[in-house]
Amino acid sequence: MLDPFGPAPGWLHDLVHPWALYFNLPAASEHIHEILFSFIGYQLIHFVISPWLSPRLFPRHYQGLNRRTKLNWDVHVVSLVQSTTINAAALWVMFTDAERKDMSIGERVHGYTGSCGLISALATGYFIYDLIISTIYIRIFGVGMLFHAISALWVFSFGFRPFVNFYSPVFILYELSSPFLNIHWFCDKVGMTGSKLQWYNGMMLLFVFFSCRLVWGTWQSALVYRDMWYALKQTWSGTAALDPATVSTQIFQLRDGAMCLDEACVRAGAEVSRFKAFTADGVPTWLVGTYVVSNLVLNGLNYYWFSKMVETVLKRFRTPAGSSDEKNKKKSVDGGSVEDLAQKVVLDAAKKLEEEEGALFHGDEVATVVDTVAEDLRKRKSTRATSS
Repeated sequence: MLDPFGPAPGWLHDLVHPWALYFNLPAASEHIHEILFSFIGYQLIHFVISPWLSPRLFPRHYQGLNRRTKLNWDVHVVSLVQSTTINAAALWVMFTDAERKDMSIGERVHGYTGSCGLISALATGYFIYDLIISTIYIRIFGVGMLFHAISALWVFSFGFRPFVNFYSPVFILYELSSPFLNIHWFCDKVGMTGSKLQWYNGMMLLFVFFSCRLVWGTWQSALVYRDMWYALKQTWSGTAALDPATVSTQIFQLRDGAMCLDEACVRAGAEVSRFKAFTADGVPTWLVGTYVVSNLVLNGLNYYWFSKMVETVLKRFRTPAGSSDEKNKKKSVDGGSVEDLAQKVVLDAAKKLEEEEGALFHGDEVATVVDTVAEDLRKRKSTRATSS
């Protein structure tokens, strides 16, 4: 499917294209306008829209935040907008891009569609914003957020080679749990901790996290490993040493537009092999290795965070037999407070996930520690001033 927003303006394309070729990202010049739009949009949300809108929507809460927490608030606003927008776009692409659905194994590695390029562009714009923010405020957010921004930007830029462009919307769906994670964070900041909204949101957070990151993510990781292994074997066997026309014949299906009813369909079909000249040498081993390592690290983190949630839940049931806590628990269950226990379990698990993932991707733990230390120092100074 063609990019619904069309290619970049000619002057902008020509300005960027030499650099895109230099970095071996030929498709980037086709989407540079979307990268810039995404990047500038998130900058505006962070520095203009959120500071203007938040005190009007939450006057009692936002105004009372200190500078560091306001910064964290604005980062979460951007994250909420970004994750909601790009998830909707990714789902739309996966359901409507006919050319993407018809891709063969080789095309899933080497092929390209404008709609998948759009997803890569939106993600790239956000991760550039993320990189700048995490660099400027590294003392607040920590090294973890900076490392995440660098690695995410690096991996999603592969789609412009193009390399596994097919999987751009697939793995962006890891972000499906992010809106619920952000809502959980905001509930704590606006005095809604333990509320029904946070409980229902917590249940959705746990369900979506398990479904998308563990079940869906693991399955799709296995599929992309299979496709990359096929491409690597093709490269190692010497197929890539043949002339580009021969390689293209073996990788790309014949799409002559015979079944198309309009010109857009013909162009979309031809677009799949548009950058075949840049992939004729096959897949570099280092590229596959980088992708696999990054994917394994992210999947490992997902399983680690889930194990922490499970551990948090089990703690509520690990009381010594015959202890007073055990007796009280039985009384509360008999008294009809099973729903209360379930609510506490969900909120505990959601909070643990928000703490673990937020500490890495948003620097929440670092920011909280800094805020606590700063508050203690202010109290000490105030006490000394009063006593003197």
